[in-house]
Amino acid sequence: VVVLTPEGRIFVTGPDVVRSVTGENVDMARLGGPEPHGRRSGVVHVVAETEIESYEAIRKLTSLFGNQGKITTEIPELDLAKLLPESGKRAYDVHPLIAGLLDKDSESQELFPKWAPNITITLGRLGGRTVGVVANNPLRLGGCLDSSSAEKAARFVRLCDSFGIPLVVLVDVPGYLPGVGQEWDGVVRRGAKLLHAFGEAVVPRVTLVTRKAYGGAYIAMNSRSLGATKVFAWPTAEVAVMGAVAAIRVLHRRILADVPDDQREAMELELAAEHEKISGGVARAIEIGVVDEIIEPSMTRNAIAQAIAKAPQLRGAHGNIPL
Repeated sequence: VVVLTPEGRIFVTGPDVVRSVTGENVDMARLGGPEPHGRRSGVVHVVAETEIESYEAIRKLTSLFGNQGKITTEIPELDLAKLLPESGKRAYDVHPLIAGLLDKDSESQELFPKWAPNITITLGRLGGRTVGVVANNPLRLGGCLDSSSAEKAARFVRLCDSFGIPLVVLVDVPGYLPGVGQEWDGVVRRGAKLLHAFGEAVVPRVTLVTRKAYGGAYIAMNSRSLGATKVFAWPTAEVAVMGAVAAIRVLHRRILADVPDDQREAMELELAAEHEKISGGVARAIEIGVVDEIIEPSMTRNAIAQAIAKAPQLRGAHGNIPL
C-alpha cells in the first residue's frame, strides 16, 4: 500500500529527462505528485494532506491488516433502508451505506478514493473483524464497471485474499460502461482481472445486492458463478440480464417501431411492467440459485457477519502483483 504526502513525488524519469527526450515541459508535482497518482494513474492508495496524517493512515492500515480489533456489539445508528432513494433511477453515494455496515466508531480506510470512484474499496471492521468492502458507487457513472474500476477492485480483492481478509461486496451495477473509449482502453482484458481475482480468492466472500445487478457486470461482482460464499439481496434488488425498459426495446423493437413517437414512451413503460411480472424479480433469482436469501436491510449486518464466521477462514497462497 502506497501513502503519499503533498510534498511526495513518484516517477521513473524526472522532469529533466522528460524535457531532454520528449521536449515536454513538466514540473515534478504534475509529473509524479499526489494529483496524477491519486486521481489518474492508480499508483497511490492514500493521499495524505499532511505528514502527520500520513502516519495516522499507516497506523490504521497496520492495525487493519493485522486484524487487531476488539469484538464489538456497537452498531451504527443509521437506518440502512433509508439510505437508498425511493426511485431506482436516482443515484446515491454508497459511502453512508458502507459506514452503516461497519462497526460504529471503528477504524476504516478507503483506498484509491479519487481513482475510478465509480467503485469504492474500503478496509474496516465488522463485528471486530477486519473486512474488505468492494462497492459500486451509483453517484459516479451510475455505478457502471469500466476498465479502471475493474482493475482497482481486482487489485484490492487479491490484496485482501493475500492477508486472509474476508470480502463484503455491495452490488448496485447497471452494467459495463459502453463506448469506443472503453473498448480501446482494454475493458475486455482489464475487466477480466476482476473475474479472475474473485474466482481465485479463497477468503470468505459475501455479496449483498441492494438494487441493480445486471448482466455481465453482476457476474464480475462476486456472483454465485464465481463461487461467492453467500449472496444476499434486499427486497429492492433487481437481478437480470438488463433493465426492463432496455429489455423490451430489444424484445419488442418491431412493435415499438410502429408506435407513434408521442405514444412510444407510454408503450415502453407498459411493456416493461409486464416484463417485470414475467421475469419474477429477485424471487426468480432465488429459484435458479443466483441469490441465496432475501433479507431486510435491518438484518444485513448480522447476516453478513454470521456468513463470514461460518465460512472456512482461509488465506490465498499467492503473491500480490500490483495489477
